[in-house]
Amino acid sequence: MDVLEPEALKVRLEKLSHWALDGDVLVRSVKCRDWSGAIRLVDAVAQEAERRDHHPDVCVTGYRNVSFRLTTHSAGGVTQRDLDLAAAIDAIADTIADA
Repeated sequence: MDVLEPEALKVRLEKLSHWALDGDVLVRSVKCRDWSGAIRLVDAVAQEAERRDHHPDVCVTGYRNVSFRLTTHSAGGVTQRDLDLAAAIDAIADTIADA
């Protein structure tokens, strides 16, 4: 899978408003209602990532903040796989983060 060119990535990121680019990594943080919500979010994302065989870096801080970092290490940057998983994480976060 090819790394996306900066202009193409910029255009695609406009559709993923919760995500930002940090070097060659997509990043997003989600504030959940409580610890249980944070863990449910991590678990749901883990299942989706496993299904896709594409795994984000995940960090839980405080007791309800979850951050995700996406990059395709084997390609050396952000690919379409990262954008696809970012969109899936958004959908999952929309159903879990405030529940």
